[in-house]
Amino acid sequence: MNRRKFLRNSSLTGLSLTALAATGCGTGSGSHANDTTGTAPATATVPTEFTLNEATIDVLQQKMQQGIYTSRSITGLYLKRIDQVDKAGPGLHAVIEVNPDALSIADQLDSERKAGKVRGPLHGIPVLVKDNIDTGDKMMTTAGSLALVGNKAAQDAFIIAQLRKAGAVVLGKTNLSEWANFRSTRSTSGWSSRGRQTKSPYILDRNPSGSSAGSGSAAAANLCTVAIGTETDGSVVSPSSVNGLVGIKPTVGLLSRNGIIPISATQDTAGPMARTVRDAAILLGALTGVDEKDPVTKGSAGRVPADYTKFLDARSLQGKRIGYEKSYLKGHEGVVALYNAAIDILKGQGAVVVEVELMKDISPLGKDEFVVLQYEFKDGLNKYLGRTAAGLPKSLADVIAFNKQHADTAMPYFQQETLETSQALGGLDSKEYKAALRRSTGARGIIDRMMKEHQLDAICSPTNGIACCIDLINGDYDTGFSFSSPAAMAGYPHITVPMGVVHGLPVGFSFIAGAYSEPILLGLAYCFEQATMKRIAPAFLPDVLM
Repeated sequence: MNRRKFLRNSSLTGLSLTALAATGCGTGSGSHANDTTGTAPATATVPTEFTLNEATIDVLQQKMQQGIYTSRSITGLYLKRIDQVDKAGPGLHAVIEVNPDALSIADQLDSERKAGKVRGPLHGIPVLVKDNIDTGDKMMTTAGSLALVGNKAAQDAFIIAQLRKAGAVVLGKTNLSEWANFRSTRSTSGWSSRGRQTKSPYILDRNPSGSSAGSGSAAAANLCTVAIGTETDGSVVSPSSVNGLVGIKPTVGLLSRNGIIPISATQDTAGPMARTVRDAAILLGALTGVDEKDPVTKGSAGRVPADYTKFLDARSLQGKRIGYEKSYLKGHEGVVALYNAAIDILKGQGAVVVEVELMKDISPLGKDEFVVLQYEFKDGLNKYLGRTAAGLPKSLADVIAFNKQHADTAMPYFQQETLETSQALGGLDSKEYKAALRRSTGARGIIDRMMKEHQLDAICSPTNGIACCIDLINGDYDTGFSFSSPAAMAGYPHITVPMGVVHGLPVGFSFIAGAYSEPILLGLAYCFEQATMKRIAPAFLPDVLM
């Protein structure tokens, strides 16, 4: 959940964005030397030389095939990297828990390889998974909340079962904005009461964005090969953008939500986060499948290609008509300069670009979207918690009560007003809910009409602004750009790819289109990526000061 978007598009808070934007990083923004939240600036040397730095799935498969590496050796290197960079060193706090069985799983996959069985491109590849996705193993699933400590799922989420079937090693769980950033209107993205504050590996006092902050920070810092996040509105594409990653928010229904702690049945989806478009495409393909426990996936039947990588053509932009969002030609000069350069790249690759104004029609729907999310959060969370083990919260009301009873550790910086306003609402038969749902999902018609009117293949924009400072006292602040809402409210796919950096901080470039247009968007993103190659590895700088 991109909380900054709601600050801009709805009446959730009276905070002055101008005042918050003036807040600097450092001790005034919550980065205290003795702070147990993990926001203290690092002084330890970061290991810049790492054997697997920026390694892709294809490279690792080649190395395993040649006998240079095994899945066990690769997994061991990532586990050591997590110890050096995440737990010690700069203390990214991106990984909330490592899988105690990771090495034994890798051994099993190595045995299969020796016997001549290779399941596919993910065979033996370590993957980190966001801590709101069930894994039926020794790890917990807590959404970052102390209220759910001890919650061990009886079985894998559907997408995790698919991941294991593909031969991946589930390396561990990543930290996130608690309850996927659906707890408070003054929250700090990347902070959870269980996992503390996740940091940006680019500049350590900057926010890696939420809610898939840990997945974004970890994949960027080479703590894994690829990672999985989840999105309701912005939570895959925003942390991907600010962490220099490729992120895919798929069509709602392409991936099952069964076994994922929910916010919204209308908008929720998991999605890949990777350092290259090809790796993201490989991971996306492994996670798909029709799941009888998530009826919305029935819509994907017959619409899922066997291999998404076949659409990765470096000439994909040739002859395509791309709409570019006009309103984002103004704003931070660094982002605008990257945006103009990106538009020129589209033209240089043979695309026809058309000026459009999508956000002026989408932004007013933000208030209705938030109403929908509150109703659906209460309904979905109560159903999920109703299946947890004895001694754990069984309802949203129980979570609220737990937080009040443990306020010093559960709510040291911000409160739980979003949980409370959700709890106060009725059921999904409410007239208010149905009316808000009708209006917010009207985003589909807005996008469809615009694409038809201009005969577009996709619409592009900066994904979001430059990473804000970590500010546990005031919370997140607006950085001027956010393009997550159109595709999120419509349930349409959205892919972000690195566009460049401003003062050492990455900014992403987005493509969106209609339902199940992932093949088209992957082709466009791949062509843009190959023409620009703007992904850079993080430097773990303490701050932006020269």
